[in-house]
Amino acid sequence: MTRVVSHARNLAVALGLGLALGGCVVAPARPYYAGGWVAAAPPPPRVEYYGPAPYPGYVWIGGYWRWGPGRYVWAPGHWAAPRPGYRWTPRHWVHGPRGWHMAGGHWDRR
Repeated sequence: MTRVVSHARNLAVALGLGLALGGCVVAPARPYYAGGWVAAAPPPPRVEYYGPAPYPGYVWIGGYWRWGPGRYVWAPGHWAAPRPGYRWTPRHWVHGPRGWHMAGGHWDRR
């Protein structure tokens, strides 16, 4: 009899877990741009209007078209704290033999 009760309890726990986890959905991760090549050319850059810098010396980092998921999406620009002795080189798309490739923005020494 103890065996039957134990089996019934284990079955109840398994069914309870099955019901609890039944609502969980496992979906594949969204594709993202990881530095590869994109076949389609990016749209023309958007014109961004921005006000004065929030603090003296702040640098405007312009927006750009990023890839993902499966299309170009505009990433708006933002203000960034300056880095003395450096200048910002913006992100841009470069056309190559396999399509388009993002050259990431970075701070260059002056």
